Amino acid sequence: WKGFNLLVGGGRKKTVSFSSIPSEKKVSSAADCLAFMQGGCELKKIRPNSRVYCRFYTLDTDLSCLRWEPSKKDIERARLHVSSIREVRTGKSTETFLHNGPLSEHLAEEAAFSVIHGDDYQSLDLVALSADVANIWVTGLRYFPGGKMRSEWLAAEFAQVDEDGYGIVKEDVAVATICKLCPGIKEAKVRLRFKEIQRSKEKLTSHVTREEFHEAFCELCTRPDVYFLLVQLSKDRECLDPQDLRLFLETEQGLSLATTEGCWELLRRCEPSAQGKERGLLGLDGFARYLQSPECQLLDPEHLGVCQDMNMPLSHYYISTSYRSYLLDDQVHGRADLGGLIKALQFGCRCMELGVTDGPEGEPLLGVVNKYAFLTSPYPLLVYLCQRCSPGQQRTMAQHLKKVFGSRLYKPEALPVSLGGRATTLPSPEQLKGRILIVGKKLPPEQDGSEGEVSEEDEEIGGGGPLELGVVLVVPPAGHKQAQQQTPPSSPSSPWRLTTESPEDLVMFTKRTLTRVRPSSVRLDSSNPNPQGYWKGGVQLVALNQQTPGAMLDLHRGRFSQNGGCGYVLRPAVMRDEVSYFSAHTQGRVPGVPAQTLRIKVISAHNLPKPQGSGAKGEVIDPYVVLELHGVPADCAEQRTRTAAQNQDDPLFDETFEFRVNMPELALLRFVVLDDDYIGDDFIGQHSVAFECLQPGYRNVPLLGMAGDPLPHTSLFVHVVITNRPGGGKAQRRGLSVRRGGRRGREYVTLRHTGLKVLDETFKPASAPLKEATDLREEAQSATDSFKEQCGLPTVAKLKQCIQSLTTRLQSPEGTMGATMVLKEGYPCLEPLVNLAEPTRKLLAAYDTMIAAQKQLIENADAVQERFAQVQREGMDFHEDLSRLGEKEGLKGRKQSKAVESFTWNITVLKVLIIIIIIIIISKLSESVRFIQ
Repeated sequence: WKGFNLLVGGGRKKTVSFSSIPSEKKVSSAADCLAFMQGGCELKKIRPNSRVYCRFYTLDTDLSCLRWEPSKKDIERARLHVSSIREVRTGKSTETFLHNGPLSEHLAEEAAFSVIHGDDYQSLDLVALSADVANIWVTGLRYFPGGKMRSEWLAAEFAQVDEDGYGIVKEDVAVATICKLCPGIKEAKVRLRFKEIQRSKEKLTSHVTREEFHEAFCELCTRPDVYFLLVQLSKDRECLDPQDLRLFLETEQGLSLATTEGCWELLRRCEPSAQGKERGLLGLDGFARYLQSPECQLLDPEHLGVCQDMNMPLSHYYISTSYRSYLLDDQVHGRADLGGLIKALQFGCRCMELGVTDGPEGEPLLGVVNKYAFLTSPYPLLVYLCQRCSPGQQRTMAQHLKKVFGSRLYKPEALPVSLGGRATTLPSPEQLKGRILIVGKKLPPEQDGSEGEVSEEDEEIGGGGPLELGVVLVVPPAGHKQAQQQTPPSSPSSPWRLTTESPEDLVMFTKRTLTRVRPSSVRLDSSNPNPQGYWKGGVQLVALNQQTPGAMLDLHRGRFSQNGGCGYVLRPAVMRDEVSYFSAHTQGRVPGVPAQTLRIKVISAHNLPKPQGSGAKGEVIDPYVVLELHGVPADCAEQRTRTAAQNQDDPLFDETFEFRVNMPELALLRFVVLDDDYIGDDFIGQHSVAFECLQPGYRNVPLLGMAGDPLPHTSLFVHVVITNRPGGGKAQRRGLSVRRGGRRGREYVTLRHTGLKVLDETFKPASAPLKEATDLREEAQSATDSFKEQCGLPTVAKLKQCIQSLTTRLQSPEGTMGATMVLKEGYPCLEPLVNLAEPTRKLLAAYDTMIAAQKQLIENADAVQERFAQVQREGMDFHEDLSRLGEKEGLKGRKQSKAVESFTWNITVLKVLIIIIIIIIISKLSESVRFIQ
């Protein structure tokens, strides 16, 4: 923190003392460092020829040049323009120090530093008399150009409100200006800081000087987490140039298509200072603005709009569903209120329930539905009628429906639906755009047509559970005698038992049939169940009380935010494919969906409010963050940070957590910020997001309040890494979670024995390519990981980071390169130009091994893929005859079911391996292209 205190202008009142400096020259700000440098001191200048020169170095009063004397050069040559400084390095890290042998060994590491300057990146290598003096020079030099940019920007902003030009303004004006420049900061916090400055200086006036304005802004508006990240990315400077920014976007943020022109545009958009925009430099405040911008939010912007295929049958989608949103208070005796209905529609609800009884009350309700039906989403709205009407009133209701909804009302003959048998297909959301569907249970046969009562109780299976399950059917117009109906896989006392005891059967059932669960009608409160438990069983319509805030509604909204909030989210492929294996109780063995590792560093939180509706013990809060992963049972996990005691509203956490995700398509991540110091409710804010929407890198997580509304300027700052993930924000389908076997403990995916001879013979030819595919993939990955480790980087690093490290090692002290890149058969190879040191030769050998392994993978993948495809095609030829084959082999009951299960497992494995190989080829080729560029 010592360097930080120096940089921001001494805003923390603490003076950083250097033991070797006279007491009158103690420093506590960047300005103090610059003043010390202007006074000058002796530094040792180290030359590549092992010569050491003692020189007196000073900084010009106008902060433009660094000068030294005595020197044999004329006075104009014995200087270094501050504007040419590219980097300030600490320690003995340059070639001059590294190649000076015995001389360098006698120089103190902590007192050494180097100034990299000019277009050819020359180095001025210096050693101070002590580590403290070196720290002052490093801090002062790093102030350029970022710190100077910031000072000039703040001076310009102050001048705009300094109407008289005397360098002083009223406190109210200064407070308002800082609040404008730093959105989200609390006015009381700024005002308190100015009061402290007044007391410390024993001022009799509340007016604020330019220097006090600068000091308060630097203390209150400088984010330490962003500052240290900036320094790390910018080679220890206080600003980023377009090249630094592009490298950050590519290697950390996953933007593989970032361009220098795009970086210039970003820089001009975010950098507040005129000097930074003109020189192409992004300073601390500009970088903070970028990290707080919408493009740096955790949610991938691709998902802000509809990004999924909307041409599949309705049964292939999860559909946002509300339950009695028109009721206030409890769900039985609550008062009706149209506001809840409107809010549900505005949140993207696409299936809602309307209670209809005898009387004219239903018409205004229908009017509200018609008015707000498609303001948020253009996709079909399912209106679930719970009617308790006499036959006569049912006819009146039908007339109202036709009158109010008009041409929006869906009629089966408008878009034909194939009815009955295995070929049954529902229309797609795209086909039904702008339509309102009336849904409910089919009338009993003895009450055909429009006669009879269809009530909520008629839809229940069993009773007494937390939820009841009903089959959702499209109700045909009056007189239409056909309707789709299947029988559920079983009839337990509650759907929860169905999802826990027979999840595979339920998933198979929901591939063709829309299924709805809702809160039990015997419950008086409006609490919500966990929708994840039903989504994993394939249930498309999980009805929740939209008027009841809490974790369950948070998960619901997180789920449906992944497709533009349109109310429809495509279910996982294993729930849509005709032949696929899926178990909701998977413990790490989901064929076709590779396990991934999610690492999240919770860095900090910002502008946290006090818990809503509670009485805190004091003025400050003690926040902590809980991370919840929701999904299949194997994925469910919860971790939390430490409590940031008395850290007010901007706590630093800097803690990393790791989660294993076996079924990414079903996983949801929820952040919850709570207060340890509370009386009553401890909830501060939350954010829920689908795993498939996560962006890698440094991300801003906007927090929402209890009702799901954004908390202004309140956020978490995190870093996200997902292994086996390429740039651009999507997971790379690489690897399978399978049993361990083979030499060296390598994991090989295996096909299952079906017990049907003809099938097992058909699948047998896939065994060899299964092993070959695994070996090719693992050897390529192992070689790449080894190369990254040789570069001194973690395995999650991008190749571009590795090449940057390799380039540094290949560069000679004179700046020439020790190797050149050539293309051999389309692959980038490195050829040495000079004799290299042993460590560098090993690094080049690791690079060659990586390229060879990638070449083997790419060139053999097509043949392996075709062998998989052939076996899959031959296996699918037996799909329709599984029952007959089982009878022929004498398989019955459980053995027959096991044979079918093994068949679907094998087909799923082969199908997904084909997809995996294609994705690997594409990603490796694109990575090579980016690498060459």
